[in-house]
Amino acid sequence: MALNPFFLQGSPGEQRLIQELINEQLKIYGVEVSYIPRKFVRKETIIREVTSSKFDDNFALEAYVSNYEGYSGSGDILTKFGMNLKDEITLIISRERFEDFISPFLAVDGGYELSTRPREGDIVYFPLGRRLFEVKFVEHEKPFYQLGKTYVYELQCELFELEDEVGGFGNLNATVQDIDSTLENQGYITSLQLFATGQTAIANCGIRSGYVRKVTLTNDGYDYVGIPTVGFTPSPAGGTTASAVAITKCSGGVCSIKEILLVNPGSGYTVAPSVTVYSNGSGAGAEAKTVLVKDSYGIGPVQITSIGAGYVNPPTVSFSSPGLGNIAQGRCIVGTSGSISQILIEDAGTGYSSQPTITIVPPPLITGIGTYKFNEIITGSISGTTSRVKSWDKDTNVLQVGVIDGEFKPGEIIVGSASSAIYSLKNISQSEFADKYEQNDEIENEADLIVDFSESNPFGTY
Repeated sequence: MALNPFFLQGSPGEQRLIQELINEQLKIYGVEVSYIPRKFVRKETIIREVTSSKFDDNFALEAYVSNYEGYSGSGDILTKFGMNLKDEITLIISRERFEDFISPFLAVDGGYELSTRPREGDIVYFPLGRRLFEVKFVEHEKPFYQLGKTYVYELQCELFELEDEVGGFGNLNATVQDIDSTLENQGYITSLQLFATGQTAIANCGIRSGYVRKVTLTNDGYDYVGIPTVGFTPSPAGGTTASAVAITKCSGGVCSIKEILLVNPGSGYTVAPSVTVYSNGSGAGAEAKTVLVKDSYGIGPVQITSIGAGYVNPPTVSFSSPGLGNIAQGRCIVGTSGSISQILIEDAGTGYSSQPTITIVPPPLITGIGTYKFNEIITGSISGTTSRVKSWDKDTNVLQVGVIDGEFKPGEIIVGSASSAIYSLKNISQSEFADKYEQNDEIENEADLIVDFSESNPFGTY
């Protein structure tokens, strides 16, 4: 039997009145929160698992806090994995406000799988506690169809735990300073030590006679997996024994000796010393001979008086001419900090009568420029690695960034996309996950010492 046609069971006008009353109450008694929708970056096609996501927009929205006596949930709890924070909050928002002021923007973007209503996994910034909450469930039928319609969404939220979100919340509106300051010290934080100014390395050397001018490789050997050691016949009394390093090369899975470069040409030799290449566990067959100079002077070991700063690739090093004779040749080795760690000798030269002048090419970046901006994308000039800025300390030249997509290389230039700031990377000094309960890692490490699942399952197999 049909309903009584003389009763409307909720007319459009009545429904509109209730919605407007609800909207008014939310504006009076609610709290202005920031609604941050989640955008999927990468999803597995087989099991539909989201492997990475980002948050690059936010919307101001009024919401009523249902649990007025405090956060609900389990609070601070101790689990077998350490301390965990399980605060929860329930927020009520207007259905009309969401559909009219948020859904259209999400639909235009096209990057959101669901734009018509709040979605589980979205983020809400709660300004009173300065905390981020993740939407765990959206109740859309409470109150239950008053006058034939629903008017609000009830968001059941749990304290958000940072994982591998791209960029540590992407391009949040820079005007929301409260959110920015909250996120600055949360999540993955890596400290990059940068060069404020590049500096040219400086070196010098003396001259000597009875020295090894260079080492010539006669057999490159095979199967050198580790770094082989080079030894020379000791020099006579009063002299200095030569020293050198072997540089390997690999082709088709076979590693052999590429060349042998001098560290110290030695002195006082009257007979060309023999060379022995020690395999250090693997490799054999390498042979070399020395070129001895007794009746002239060549350069001695190169001493670095200033290691320089800001080198991306090994710079060219040159020695002044002896006039009549052969010019010495060397090769710079750049350390992990972008400085010169060593200068090896390819040819000690001949005919020097005085200490030669050593010239090292300056680094590509002499002066750091600009100031990095919070949340801008930075890019490594060589590796192409990207990340987002969390903080920049001009005094110490420490740049803190969020999740790193790739691997930065010491010595490369770090370029800011918005600020155009450019500095050279000295080293990656620190990488950690900022957590309120830092002892979790210690608890886990101690647990690993007690129960070692890598050997066998202590509880047996079934």
